[in-house]
Amino acid sequence: MTGMDETPVLIVGGGPVGLALAADLGRRGIACTLVEQTDGTIYHPRANTINSRTMEFCRRWGIAEEVRQAGTPPDFPLDIVFCTGLAGHQLARVERPTYGGHRPLPTTPERSQRCNQLFFDPIMRKLAASFSNVRLRYRCRFESFAETADGVECIVHDLAGDRHETIRARYLVACCGGRSPVPAALGVRWEGQPVLSYHLNVFLKIKELWTRHDKGKTAFYFFVDEKGIGPSLIELDGDELWRFGFSTGQKPVTAEQANISGLIEKFLGPHIPYEQISVLPWTCRSIVAETWRRGNVFLAGDAVHQHSPSGGFGMNTGLGDAVDLAWKLAAALDGWGGTALIDSYELERKPVARRIVREATEGQAPLADTSALALINAANSNGDSARRAIGEDILRERTKVFVSDGLVLGCRYDPSPVIVPDGTPPPAETVSRYTPAARPGSRAPHAWLDGGRSMLDLFGDGHVLLAFNGAAGDAEPILAAARSRGVPCKTIPIADPAIAALYERRLVLIRPDGHVCWRADAAPDNPQALIDRVRGAAN
Repeated sequence: MTGMDETPVLIVGGGPVGLALAADLGRRGIACTLVEQTDGTIYHPRANTINSRTMEFCRRWGIAEEVRQAGTPPDFPLDIVFCTGLAGHQLARVERPTYGGHRPLPTTPERSQRCNQLFFDPIMRKLAASFSNVRLRYRCRFESFAETADGVECIVHDLAGDRHETIRARYLVACCGGRSPVPAALGVRWEGQPVLSYHLNVFLKIKELWTRHDKGKTAFYFFVDEKGIGPSLIELDGDELWRFGFSTGQKPVTAEQANISGLIEKFLGPHIPYEQISVLPWTCRSIVAETWRRGNVFLAGDAVHQHSPSGGFGMNTGLGDAVDLAWKLAAALDGWGGTALIDSYELERKPVARRIVREATEGQAPLADTSALALINAANSNGDSARRAIGEDILRERTKVFVSDGLVLGCRYDPSPVIVPDGTPPPAETVSRYTPAARPGSRAPHAWLDGGRSMLDLFGDGHVLLAFNGAAGDAEPILAAARSRGVPCKTIPIADPAIAALYERRLVLIRPDGHVCWRADAAPDNPQALIDRVRGAAN
């Protein structure tokens, strides 16, 4: 055993969630250490979708354009095609007009992009490493921890040097995925179904696949046969890299046991030349951890929620965890965050995870019309009618899985101990349709400012007090209260009447993560109580 090392925050896991947390802490001036037992290289494709909220984070971090350039080319079609096979019948096409490219949308300056972890993780790694106060330790395995009076004492194994070390941290955050040892050590119990099904993902190289069939160039092909929705084929780079995935049912099957070539021939066609690069087994779950934190130990990402990849929610939800937690840990370490602020992490993020897990699991439900499925390949009018019915069922029931702006941008944190409600009713929850709202707890709405800046570009560091309709003078008591508590806060006057109408109140307080935490038409009678509430130190 070597000597003792110290760090304010120890992050376990070097995937996108851990890297996002490290980067966000780093840009807030908080030193942290990340340990990852592998060398950090992604050899097999994993998550593909970088949704618009995550792209807004990337915009804040200054890497949005790099993500756009690294992923699927901007002009590559990103529709979803359901068919019986590349040489078979097309059943439905789900259009996704808000995905890909550069053109901004009315609701966000950043469109969702497709950038597989093969390309996204190296960008996040470079971002995290760009901060001098962030230390990335690869080939370093986390082994155990013990809680102390003022933090956590951890044992790690430096695999390169084959030596064990002790790291003492104020906070420990496990971002190390579904097999993390930390939840088990905390005795965490899970809500939901631990196993829905077992799967194999096959990493393929196929040159110009779209020239070999009539379904067109697009991002996703979902295959349907007499049993229902079966394998999928997903593009990765807009060129030659693909991921073919299929379920093996209720028991795990190895690559050697599975008839991979037979399935590829059945659904892609017998004459498609391909190179098989690798095969990765995975388990589809539908679970959320009951506990996300104990003392100074936190869980994030797959360590607290796991679900079907339908909709591409998994990695994005984990990055949402990281962004919510980073500024709160920074506030605690900088001395102005109270205990309720730390407590609010689980209270805010767990309801979001529950909703996303529910939606992703519902997206795995079987197609309802089994009589139509029996005729799916019939070469007659009955087959035509059956395929039409199946296509209508898919468009009616599956579209929300792939067009999910209401779920992604409509994420809100209420109730929360550090959000001050204003008495307005919550907007209706929808998956596909997003209606901008500045109600406390909601993501602050996007609008364009002069010079091509988004309102979202104003947020990300300290608190921001927006002052509309000449209310800048009314903001001073709130700023004075913030200064007295050491809370970083600044006032930004906004003169645009359209933006004022969007935010609905003369004074709107935005948290460092870009969520509204308070709004009113005048400063409160006790501004100190307001600041204490939003910093988590109210009596």
